[in-house]
This record gives sequence, C-alpha cells and structure tokens, in this order.
Amino acid sequence: MRACVMRRGRLEVDDTPDPRPETGQMLVRTLACGICGSDLHFLRHGETMVSMTDEMLPSMGPATMGMAPIDLSRDIVMGHEFCAEVLELGPDTSGPRPGTRVVSVPVLLSSTGLHQLAYNNAYPGGYAQYMVLSAPLALEVPNGLDTRHAALTEPLAVGIHAVARSGATARDGAVVVGCGPVGLAVVAALRAVGVESIVAADLSPTRRAMARTMGAVEAVDPAEEGVVDAWHRLDGRRPLVAFEAVGVPGMIQQMLHDLPSGTRVTVVGVCMEPDRILPFFAIAKELSLHFAMAYGPDEFAGALRALAEGDIDASPMITGTVDLDGVPGAFESLARPDEHVKILVEPAAT
Repeated sequence: MRACVMRRGRLEVDDTPDPRPETGQMLVRTLACGICGSDLHFLRHGETMVSMTDEMLPSMGPATMGMAPIDLSRDIVMGHEFCAEVLELGPDTSGPRPGTRVVSVPVLLSSTGLHQLAYNNAYPGGYAQYMVLSAPLALEVPNGLDTRHAALTEPLAVGIHAVARSGATARDGAVVVGCGPVGLAVVAALRAVGVESIVAADLSPTRRAMARTMGAVEAVDPAEEGVVDAWHRLDGRRPLVAFEAVGVPGMIQQMLHDLPSGTRVTVVGVCMEPDRILPFFAIAKELSLHFAMAYGPDEFAGALRALAEGDIDASPMITGTVDLDGVPGAFESLARPDEHVKILVEPAAT
C-alpha cells in the first residue's frame, strides 16, 4: 500500500507492507484523516516528545503497561483523527461488517502489547491507505454522518474533555486563548453545554473568524485588546472559566496575571518547552488551575454522537483536503496559521 512515512525527520510517500489483522482486529481502508498539531510537533521535535513520554509513562500507572516504545530511527506512519471503511475482520473476530464506516480511539491491542496509533513503528496510522483497528473499540458512524465530519470526532473529543475538566456550565462565561483546532473544539464544546458568553483570542484573522462561526460572541486580536478586557467589555458579571490553547511559554503566566479572582483555568495547549509561572498571582486571586489531555472513551463516543445528531457542527474547521502526495505540503501550510485550520488527508484519492 501507499503511505506518507515519517523517515529520518522527513515526510516521504512510499510503498509499505499491507497490514494484516490478528484476532480481535479488523482491516480498514482509510477514508479521511485529519492532520493534528501534535503531528507537526512530532515531525519537528520527535526526540523531545519521545524522551518526555518515556520519562512520564512509569508515573501513569497500569494503563500504560506494555505500551510499545517508539524508535525514531525506524519508519512511522502518523495519523490518529480518522474515519475508515471496514474491509475484513481478523480470525475469530466479531465486529462491524465489511462496508461499515467506523471511527475509533487511536489505540490498538495486539499480541505484542498496547499500541497508540498516533506514533508507533509497528502499525500504520491514518496517513496510509489501510490500517488495522481493534474491533471492540470501533464505533459505527451513525445517521449518515459525512465521512469528513466523522473524522473530526477525535479533535472534538479533546475539546469536550477540556470543558468537562473545567466544570463549565451555562451559568459561566468563558475566555479561550488560541483558536487553532483545539481552541475551536473548546469553543464548540462550551456552546454545547450552554455557555453563551464566550470570548476568544488569536493573532490570526482567519482563526478569529472561525471562532465566531463556532460559537464565540467575540474574537479579538490580543495585540490590540486583551481577552479579559474584551470579556469585561461584553459581560464581566458571570463566573469565569478560561482556557489556554496555545502551548507556548509565557501564556499561562499571562493568564494568571490578567484573569479575575476565582477564575477556573484549564490548560489544554501542549507546551513542549520549559515554562515559568509566578504562583503569587494564582494564590492571591484564588485561581483554580487544571490541565487537560486527550479524552476518555465516553467522551470520544459523545463527540461522535454530537456530530451525528447535529448538536455540534464542526465542519467549518475543515479548510482543505489532500491526497497522500499532498501531505508534506499540507504540513508546510499548517505551519502558517492564517492559511488553514484543519486539513484532511484522503488516502483513497491517491
């Protein structure tokens, strides 16, 4: 099969072996797969990500037992935001019938251990024509949901989880700093739980416009107006929840400095560098600081349900599609945030 392979720190489209399903697995044809910001980070900073992950895993408990290590000297096929068509079930395996469209949390169980399908050497992710998935983890795409929209299940689940971590309700107002895919998913999830007073901030005019489309009542350029100032201008009365969805050094401290007393802060931007905060601001204002990463299986299923039932329309986030040959160029385009928000890879179009 053809796949876009991460090889020696570069992306190359090449022929790779077809995967074969074991017991409990199924072979699928990838229909659409979103390019995640984490994939851009991994291409540039793979060694740092692998090193920090290896250091973190022992403290995470039994859930990570048996997880296969990542070897950057070997090929990796990324892609974890996918919708696929079932082609074949493995031996003695029950699951969705061939022809069914499915999504899945990007985790695979095999005879050799646990594999996360974002970054591993043994199994391809969604930047390939075919994948194998764990049949018990696959969810059928319901209600005739468009394939491209179904591929947004995974990034939307990230926003749903972050909002759940924040404890946001319809009684709250919200500020969201950063309007990339994660920040936009947070905006959509906030609206879904009834939060109406949402102010977003981003340097990109394109992404500010997208935030308004996704449900923000205002989106400001932080170089011209602070997001907290904008919230006071528009509301300023409700209890406030705040989300840091940028992931660069200095952003958390800026928010601790600017936010009003009692704000609940959720950090969902993944900063890969050392950062520095002054706890005095958070202590003096009795801020609550939470961190959010990924999602649980119920939140993933809830994201699919919200898309299929029309509770959340995440389709405006899709700003482009490419075939496998277009993936390297898509990575370059996504490095310029005013050009795109979410580009989907459609391997079958190759």
